Amino acid sequence: MADHHHHDHYEPSSDSLADAARATLEASHEQWTPMRAAIFDALAAEATPASAYDIADSVSKARGKRVAPNSVYRILDLFVTNNIAMRVESANAYIANVHPGCHHDCIFLVCRNCKQATHVDDDKVTDKVRAVARAEGFQPDRPVIEILGICAKCAA
Repeated sequence: MADHHHHDHYEPSSDSLADAARATLEASHEQWTPMRAAIFDALAAEATPASAYDIADSVSKARGKRVAPNSVYRILDLFVTNNIAMRVESANAYIANVHPGCHHDCIFLVCRNCKQATHVDDDKVTDKVRAVARAEGFQPDRPVIEILGICAKCAA
């Protein structure tokens, strides 16, 4: 773990997290609509990575009318593009980015038991992955590394 890249992040919670997400999205010249706010709030409330269907169900219940999963997918993709959410590829699910102003490639530690996904920043690892890809003539967009296993809490 000595090579792990640590730095301080302000990790907002609840309303301040939504404010940070809104500011990040608006800085990209995107609108923060009531539907986008509702989807972000539902995503941020999840304890584990959530699918578009999970989010659609949650928002539908809160709004009292059905929200289509395909609309949620489009908004989640916008959130990922603008770094206010991250996609856990192996679970086809999403988590809110608790530090949207900070850009790193994703490394996720995904627990097979409790489904918790812990996001880790390690620029040395992801820089090496990018370098290997480029050496093969491949132009990487964004490395996503997922390590499946059992978290410390479940192992205890």
